Amino acid sequence: MSFHSMWAELLPVGRSPASGGYRRYAWTGADADCRTWFQEQAEARGLALETDRNGNQWAWLGDPAAGNAVVTGSHLDSVPDGGAFDGPLGVVSAFAALDELRGRGARFTRPVGIVNFGDEEGARFGLACVGSRLTAGALTVEQAHRLTDGDGITLPQAMESAGYDPDALGPDPERLARIGAFVELHVEQGRALDLSGDRIGIASAIWPHGRWRFDFRGEANHAGTTRLADRHDPMLSYAETVLAARREAELAGAVATFGKIGVEPNGVNAVPSLVRGWLDSRAADQASLDTVVTGIEKAARAYAAAHGVDLDVVRESFTPVVEFDHALRDELARILGTGTELRVPVLGTGAGHDAGILSGRVPTAMLFVRNPTGVSHSPAERAAEDDCVAGVIALADVLEGLACT
Repeated sequence: MSFHSMWAELLPVGRSPASGGYRRYAWTGADADCRTWFQEQAEARGLALETDRNGNQWAWLGDPAAGNAVVTGSHLDSVPDGGAFDGPLGVVSAFAALDELRGRGARFTRPVGIVNFGDEEGARFGLACVGSRLTAGALTVEQAHRLTDGDGITLPQAMESAGYDPDALGPDPERLARIGAFVELHVEQGRALDLSGDRIGIASAIWPHGRWRFDFRGEANHAGTTRLADRHDPMLSYAETVLAARREAELAGAVATFGKIGVEPNGVNAVPSLVRGWLDSRAADQASLDTVVTGIEKAARAYAAAHGVDLDVVRESFTPVVEFDHALRDELARILGTGTELRVPVLGTGAGHDAGILSGRVPTAMLFVRNPTGVSHSPAERAAEDDCVAGVIALADVLEGLACT
C-alpha cells in the first residue's frame, strides 16, 4: 500500500466536520479506530503486532528479542482540533519506508520496529507523552493513576472502558533494552525548513519546556450591581498576566502562551471567583526559560495584589533540554548526504516528542519534513505531497543505513 493510499485511509478518522480538525483523544472511539488502522497495516505486511503494558503498539519485522533493534514511528492521537500531520505523518511514513525498502530488496541485519505511542499529546488527561513516559519510567504508576480528564474520568477508568488493563501500567526496561536506535519522523512545527528551502531536516535538540497552572482567586459578585472599586476580579489579574507573558518571552527570545483557561462561576453576569490559566513556556536554554517564567510569576503576583486577588502557581510538568544522541545524529547526516545533493540542515525545536522522552534510555534522533506555513496544532497544518514522499525516502535511506547490509 502506498503512502498516499494509507494517508487517505487514515485521514477521516477522528475528524470533526465542524472544525475540520482532529479529536483523536486517548482511549476514545477515535483512538480505537486509529489503533485498528495500525493493526491492519501491521498484519497486511506480515509484521508481528504487540501492545505493551502501557498501551503502546509495536509492529516488528524480525525478532525484537535479538536486541539492537532499529525502531521508528510516532503517535496517532491529536490535540483538540489538531492537524492531520502531527504524529500520523511519522507512523504512515514508517510503514511506507518499510515498503520502500522491501521494494529495493533490502536485506535486514537488525530487527526493525514501528511504534504508535499512546496519548502523546496529553489532550485528555493534561500530560503529554503518557505512553512513552510510563515506558521509560519518567511517569510513575501512582502519578498515572491520578490523571483525570475534564469529566472526572481517571486514566485507569478510561483504559478499562477501552478494554485495556490499567493494573499492568509501569516501566518497561526490558522492552527499551531491545532498542539500539529510535528515529522519529515528524512534520516540522515551525518554518525553519521553509525559510531555508530544504525539504528535510535533522533535529539537534528539544528546548526545555513546561506547563504551569496559575490560579487567580477573587470574589464572585453581581456584574451589574458591584462597583468597579469594590471588585476583587481575578480576570483582570489574569488578563494582565497574559500580556506580561508576551513581554517576558519577547525579551528572552523565547515563547510563552496561555492557551487554556477555566472560569468560575463562568456566568456572563457574574464577576468571577476563580480564573485558572495554564501557561506553556519554552526556550532555547534553561536560563532563558527560568527568566521568562520567573518574570511572569512576579508580574502575576503584583497584579493579583493590586486587585485584592490570591494567586497560586503550580508547575504541572517540566522537561529539561534534550540533546539527541550526537553519534546517531551524525550518522543520519552521513547517510542522507552520501551520494546525493540533498542538504539536510540540523535544527532545534521547541516542541516535545516521544523521541525526547526516550532519549535518556536509548539513542534517539529525529527527522523533520518541511511545513510551508509553520502552522501546527491546527487544521491549517500542512505538508506538500512531494515533501512527504521525500520524507519517506529519507527515512527509508536511514533505516537501510542502520538496519541493512
